[in-house]
Amino acid sequence: MAGLKHAGIGRYVANLVSRLPKLDSQINWVLFFSDSEQAQEVLPNNQDIPLIKIIFAPIKHYSLAEQVQLPTIFNQEKLDLLHVPHFNVPWFYKGKTVITIHDLLWHEYRGLNATTLSPWKYSVKYFGYRQIVTHAVKNAEKILVPAETIQQTLSKFYPNLAHKIVVTKEGVDQRLLSQKNQTNTQSNPTAHSEQHVLLYVGSLYPHKNLQLVIDALAELKEYQLWIVGTRNAFQERVQKYVQEKQLEGRVKFWGRVSDQKLSELYQQAEALVQPSLSEGFGLTGIEAMAADVPVLASNIPIFREIYQDAALFFDPKSSADFVVALSRLRQLSLPEKQELSRKRKSLSQQYSWDKMAAQTLVVYKQVLGF
Repeated sequence: MAGLKHAGIGRYVANLVSRLPKLDSQINWVLFFSDSEQAQEVLPNNQDIPLIKIIFAPIKHYSLAEQVQLPTIFNQEKLDLLHVPHFNVPWFYKGKTVITIHDLLWHEYRGLNATTLSPWKYSVKYFGYRQIVTHAVKNAEKILVPAETIQQTLSKFYPNLAHKIVVTKEGVDQRLLSQKNQTNTQSNPTAHSEQHVLLYVGSLYPHKNLQLVIDALAELKEYQLWIVGTRNAFQERVQKYVQEKQLEGRVKFWGRVSDQKLSELYQQAEALVQPSLSEGFGLTGIEAMAADVPVLASNIPIFREIYQDAALFFDPKSSADFVVALSRLRQLSLPEKQELSRKRKSLSQQYSWDKMAAQTLVVYKQVLGF
């Protein structure tokens, strides 16, 4: 699941995999990719990395083949330790594992409004999901999570596994900051005067709660909403809702974009919006802060933990409160804007992919006993 097409998890995996082999040249690294295109995206210069072996396994995630075929592929490599950076550990793999649990969203939010499947297919899939996750967390040597909030959630559902959990917070891709010094519009208060843009970056699943921002646009006549993210089954629902609200001219769907383009979009936005009802980390908010873009976030525990006092918060069940939060942002005095900017920059510097990779390597060595 590495690479930009897999959104936040894809960025996490890519940043981890690209750093680990450079941290310890005494370890023989075996990396499993879907195909050569994915490998090239994640490791464009892998020929320069010693003791690395790449295996291509064109097997779709969340599939039966993942459960049945991958154990054989893994066993052929005689691995001392396997890191599965998600919950989907093959049931029949019996070697030592470290896993990453990004969230337990589907433990907390379930029902037919969260799927496009028929009721019976959803029931079967949900049952399989719960079994796979339970098996994975119980059998893992260590469980990595991106935040203390997720640690607490995991401990709530699996109270006997708290000793296994290690928090490794995420980071910011420097490529997203490439335009920062050249086009930083935050230092120019008139830069957005003609074009007021609210930016959303992420998937369009129902729990992302983007409908709230769309509802608010009815009152925010001078604003546009730009949506960046990989296309999925729920995009059609959002597009239909935009049409029902007669806002087609003010909502733009960018689809998946390169990091260079995303950097440009951050710089054109008056604020990044994070209306989610549940999240594992909130990576795009940290990216926006690193680019010195204000963040409007829903008032939920994970965002309070990650964004601290560097964002403005609103009730995720009230479009009116979102409008109030945006109004508060616009009414800040110059000293208040400068102070909020300072907090954004300071906070974003606390999150580092290099630190995350180093912490992960420590976990590997603890499991292996060296």
